[in-house]
Amino acid sequence: MYSSVIRLKNYYMKQNVTHSISGPKSLSELYWAMTKLALQGFGGVFPVAQRVLVEERKWFTSQVFLEEWAVAQVLPGPNIVNLLVMFGGRWFGVMGAIVAVAGIFSMPALLLILVAIFFEQFREYPAVAGALHGMGAVSAGLIGGTSLKMAGSLKVHPLTFWGAITFTVVTFVLLAVLKFPLIPVLLVMGTSSIFLTYLKIKNSHFPKGNK
Repeated sequence: MYSSVIRLKNYYMKQNVTHSISGPKSLSELYWAMTKLALQGFGGVFPVAQRVLVEERKWFTSQVFLEEWAVAQVLPGPNIVNLLVMFGGRWFGVMGAIVAVAGIFSMPALLLILVAIFFEQFREYPAVAGALHGMGAVSAGLIGGTSLKMAGSLKVHPLTFWGAITFTVVTFVLLAVLKFPLIPVLLVMGTSSIFLTYLKIKNSHFPKGNK
């Protein structure tokens, strides 16, 4: 078992070298990129994060973004904060993690104070209430569209595209349709997916007899 883990680790180190990606050149570039990202994230930063980090700045490949978002999703706390802590820490250590989080929160916090003052004065107006309800529908559409776009990265998943889609559909049904609690679903589906993926990679790249 131990030797298999070592071989898997070496394999992924080679993969990371082959699929190397660029990153921010300075803490200031990281900060302002995160600030810009946060200011576009009406109703949630996730759809904007995928577009900015993968498509515009190319700091992630689609596959790496999907994998790291999955890790951020199962960790306690806000998903985008978990992702940016890992991202900033990878390039600049502890200071990078702090700067990334500062970038995502500083300007929105200031704007939130101003908006709170505004809504305190005008929240009774129908137009203001309608704007809030309308943004909720747009936010749901953004998240759904981004999720479909990210699904393309599953084509290279070790479990095959349809195997990964099966886990996706089953998880959705358990949570959204059958209303199962989140934590048990994550424990069962997440553990099963990780274990099957490990077996698939182990058998594909390190066949029996290859010590």
